[in-house]
Amino acid sequence: MHITLWLWLLAAFGAFLIGLSKTGLSGVSILTIVIFAHVLPAKESTGAVLPLLICADVVAVTAFRRHAVWSHVLRLFPWAAAGVVAGTIVLHYIDNLTVKHMIGAIIVLIVIFQLVRMRSDARAASSVTADVPKLSRPVTYATGLLAGFTTMTANAAGPIMALYLLAAGLPKMEFIGTGAWYFLLMNLFKVPFSAGLGLINVHSLLLDLSLSPFAVVGALAGKAIIRHINQNLFAGLALFFALVGGLNLVLSR
Repeated sequence: MHITLWLWLLAAFGAFLIGLSKTGLSGVSILTIVIFAHVLPAKESTGAVLPLLICADVVAVTAFRRHAVWSHVLRLFPWAAAGVVAGTIVLHYIDNLTVKHMIGAIIVLIVIFQLVRMRSDARAASSVTADVPKLSRPVTYATGLLAGFTTMTANAAGPIMALYLLAAGLPKMEFIGTGAWYFLLMNLFKVPFSAGLGLINVHSLLLDLSLSPFAVVGALAGKAIIRHINQNLFAGLALFFALVGGLNLVLSR
């Protein structure tokens, strides 16, 4: 897996953003997908990113391990696992260009989901007596399947899970802790599937080895950085660039 110095630096920045996305700045998670889909072939990018996600997940779990609401993790996991299996089958039969178009389409849809989420956050903040909606079983099942499929095909389940956990009415610390444990377990579950598809191999692991410190540093820096940055502005910029990147992937030939 040979990449130029410029592309490696871009990947290092993407790895740093992966860390940030795990410890508070979740809006940048989509931008990392766009970066790695440009640095590497689309299929290979999904496998190369996975170990970096796990590194950042470990840091997030270490920091927020006591705040998880396990009922949500256990309720979603079986359906997400089924979504991972479906995503594995799809990846087996489609080529790189199709994967690139699929990732681009998923990113565009996730940007829309994120915008809905931001609008929901604003409404919740302006309403002191806002009711917490109850999540029905069909909503839970559909969320799990969609999150599993998108995380396997594009590592893009973060905003979907964010919407679900917000709808569950979780406070900030429980929101982060539940998401941290969910993604660590789900990403570990994905490893044999990605390896079986050849998306994780010696070459991708060597690249991950050089990039993993940036993911860890990003995760450690996230809590400090978020205190000094307007998250809505930062997330808005990330969504804008992600949308541009996603459309570029959709239109690529």
